[in-house]
Amino acid sequence: MRRIARQMGAVSLLSLLAGACASTAQISEYSEPGAGFSTVAETTRKATGRSSVWIQNQEHAESLKKQVHGLVHKKTVSADTAIQVALLNNRGLQAAYADLGMSAADVWQQLLPENPRVSIGTFGIGAPGLDAFRSIEGTVAANILSLATRKDRVDLADTRFRQAQLRAAEETLRLAGATRKAWIDAVSGFEAVQVLNQAQVAADAASELAEKLGETGALPKAGQAREHVFYAELTGQKAEARLAARLAKEELARLMGLWGDEVDFFVPDQLPALPGRLAVKDAVEAEALKNRVDLQIARLELEAMSKSYRFTEATRYVTDLELIGGLEVERERDDGETSTSTTPQFELEFVIPVFDSGKARLRKAELAYMRAANLLAERAVNIRSEARSAYTAYRSTHDIARHYQTNVLPLRTRIEEEGLLTNNAMFTNTFELLADTRAKTNAMLLAGRAKRDFWLADADLSGAIFGGRGAAGGGDSEAIAVADSSGGGH
Repeated sequence: MRRIARQMGAVSLLSLLAGACASTAQISEYSEPGAGFSTVAETTRKATGRSSVWIQNQEHAESLKKQVHGLVHKKTVSADTAIQVALLNNRGLQAAYADLGMSAADVWQQLLPENPRVSIGTFGIGAPGLDAFRSIEGTVAANILSLATRKDRVDLADTRFRQAQLRAAEETLRLAGATRKAWIDAVSGFEAVQVLNQAQVAADAASELAEKLGETGALPKAGQAREHVFYAELTGQKAEARLAARLAKEELARLMGLWGDEVDFFVPDQLPALPGRLAVKDAVEAEALKNRVDLQIARLELEAMSKSYRFTEATRYVTDLELIGGLEVERERDDGETSTSTTPQFELEFVIPVFDSGKARLRKAELAYMRAANLLAERAVNIRSEARSAYTAYRSTHDIARHYQTNVLPLRTRIEEEGLLTNNAMFTNTFELLADTRAKTNAMLLAGRAKRDFWLADADLSGAIFGGRGAAGGGDSEAIAVADSSGGGH
């Protein structure tokens, strides 16, 4: 029995060494807790300037919780701070990173040789004339095909792992873009509410004046109703704006992963001013083709399909091949003496491709490759178009917002000021002055909306160049949000 164990152990050891000698140095690359995350962190930092983390244990989670608390609790949160908090605290993002870890584990698994299958049997137990048994047979089976195709399987798993790295990076960029948009929507809402608050002051004065003039008979009922309904409509607009602002801020809190006391944060009252100079991107298509992570994912998908096709072609006829080796120890008793004989055994086990020649599998692999090639070509065309569209929107929305600020608002302000002067000189009645004020209010709301559209286009341009475009917080295209009148934020 000891001899059998030694022989079987030697066969098992040989099969292990056959697969392990080339993989010992590689295993550590995929088995470490943060395998592959450096690519995600580098891509995120390049695109957003922010840091992302992969939470590995409870201690790390508690440390980040304290960091997030210090960034948001009772603080006025900027766009960059909001993005940083989302990258630290969003649990859906951590789930995407777990997918990366599972992909690394898949490569790790492929690097390990397949465990040998051991079989031991005894025959003739209790046979006459023998103490215990007549013979023992022991075999070790190793999958030869698995060892022969191990390198190809590892290469394919590594390609999938690199895809998982880029998908994690894409999800990180998507979250960053959605958070920036949600912050823009929330702040623009509170900015618009200030305009509505100012307009309500004028509407309230007009409504009171109309009521007094109506009591004296100087203003007909139609004129009174006209001023009262403006005040009533403005009150409804403020309620809608207040609701929109709260919902926009709640969307921001959700993307930042905040709950409980952590939702006690503020956003600024106004969006940043328009930049004086725009980024010039004469080669925006080339920049997008170079940096878009979804295009890199599509390229890796084509590479994976190519490797899968070659693997299928190589194993078209032989899908299972096993080498079985072992020993048979037999005892016999003759003339009162027991003799023992040992016989080596070797078997080769394989499937004969009588019915399934592998043509169907080969055709399927070929079509999968063609599918990946066409999807890659389509993605490249779409990325070029998205980059051009995003850059056009970036420049055009800036021009529109600048037009409102430099042309429309100054003219409306001048009309209001001139109306006030003529009113003081008794050339203009009060209701004409209030009509000018209402017109200026509408112009201010349009200007605020145009500024918001520019900053949203700025966020879209970054997404078009680096990737991560997709579901993002999007506010109502109408103005907007609401606020209480405290000056620090909302």
